[in-house]
Amino acid sequence: MARQLQVNKVSKRRAKAKLRAKKKDPLFVGGARPRPMYVDYKNVELLKKFINRQGKIIGRRKSGCTAVSQHVVSQAVKRARYMALLPYVAE
Repeated sequence: MARQLQVNKVSKRRAKAKLRAKKKDPLFVGGARPRPMYVDYKNVELLKKFINRQGKIIGRRKSGCTAVSQHVVSQAVKRARYMALLPYVAE
């Protein structure tokens, strides 16, 4: 009986989930998704925002991109690396 009362007290104290503000996709122009979704691999300044100091591509949870835009960004980074505009690894 006493154990059942303890369980009920614990469930009442459970904290409510906090609402987080939705991250805005950094590639969206004016709040709208550009069609077709394209990131120029020659735009090195933009692509540097999506790689860390080691030269790795930042994950979409951290960058705030949607799955579609993250895929486009990763393709652009890989193209820029191939064209020697971005490093594969840190110096």
